[in-house]
Amino acid sequence: MNFLFAWRYFKSKKSTNAINIIAWVSVSAVIVGTASLIVVLSVFNGFEDLVKSLYATFYTDLKVIPAKGKTIQLSAEQLRQLGSMPGVRSYSLVMEEKALLQNGEAQTIVYLKGVDSAYTSVTSMAENVKVGAFQLGDESKPFAVLGVGIENALGLWSDRALMPLTVYLPKKGANLSVSDPMQSLSADNLYTAGAFAVQQDFDNKYVFTNLGFMKRMLNLGTDEYGGVEIALNADGEEDKLQEDITRLLGKEYKVLTRYQQNQGLYSIMQLEKWVIYGVLSLILVVAAFTMIGSLTMLVLEKQKDIQVLKAMGASDGRIQSIFISEGFLLATVGALAGTLLAFIICWAQVTFKLVELQGGSFVIDYYPVQFLARDFLLVLGTVVVVAFMASWYPAKKAAGERVELRS
Repeated sequence: MNFLFAWRYFKSKKSTNAINIIAWVSVSAVIVGTASLIVVLSVFNGFEDLVKSLYATFYTDLKVIPAKGKTIQLSAEQLRQLGSMPGVRSYSLVMEEKALLQNGEAQTIVYLKGVDSAYTSVTSMAENVKVGAFQLGDESKPFAVLGVGIENALGLWSDRALMPLTVYLPKKGANLSVSDPMQSLSADNLYTAGAFAVQQDFDNKYVFTNLGFMKRMLNLGTDEYGGVEIALNADGEEDKLQEDITRLLGKEYKVLTRYQQNQGLYSIMQLEKWVIYGVLSLILVVAAFTMIGSLTMLVLEKQKDIQVLKAMGASDGRIQSIFISEGFLLATVGALAGTLLAFIICWAQVTFKLVELQGGSFVIDYYPVQFLARDFLLVLGTVVVVAFMASWYPAKKAAGERVELRS
């Protein structure tokens, strides 16, 4: 019944044309606000999914690292138990350390990461090699796969290098000598096999080689490693297996999920999304003010109707519900139209790539879009709250109208 009255008031012609204009202005504001929120949140989802896919190339589902220090001790029995755990598809032993790479006069600081032969089964790094091949050599003749940023910094073609690079790594337990810093470093030759390109953070930072070479250079023990990177059989099992592996290995080890390995990045992405949501919600606040004006003028125009309804026994709550329903009706029309408009815009972007990314240095050349049901629910919930707040005062004013009986 309330929505029936609200619908009649909505479609009926008002005595003052300004009421119609303000009503449609408020609906238009809701349309723009709803469409803007959905489109921008969908674009953020697209970028977030893209970034996560890029980082998933480098970071595994789970990673075991030492709770203290740089290395962990893992026996053959512990590794066997880890590999036989249900849900664990594969694991790779790794060791990472800062190093100095030198090519003639050119030199740069890198993160040198030694990995075993199982590394290609826990990550897709080998698929991102742009030149050369993902060949790491062995302990006696190590090869390296460089990030393209490091390749440029050293001024070489990694798949054509005739001369090896010189790599310097800190000696285990050595104290830095002020008079001769080189005494605290181990040096050896490192041949290049190729270059990878994943994402700028990795391309300018990492160099891969074999684990045996790293252990020899750092003078590590047989069962001593920097960490274990683990790939799982299915998504959604990280939390359970994280607890299982923690129980298996003990408190001397930390087991991190992919999110925890990049917690700072993911937190910033979520914060940016909420800030944008808050800023764009101001459009709906503007819509709320126009809605208040529209409903207030409607209450003034429908004073006689209110008098008649009250004379027929309608309660103040009934009158208030009618005008709150009117506010919800205005918001619903705007929200549905805005959602449709957002669908059309996002579909056109996905299909025709209308808005391109400038610069030409990105993985993709257009703004990505991804719909998520929770974003639609968030936007619609916001519209409902705004509609209720905007219609509360005019509806209360209408309910407070006194019945004046005239003879």
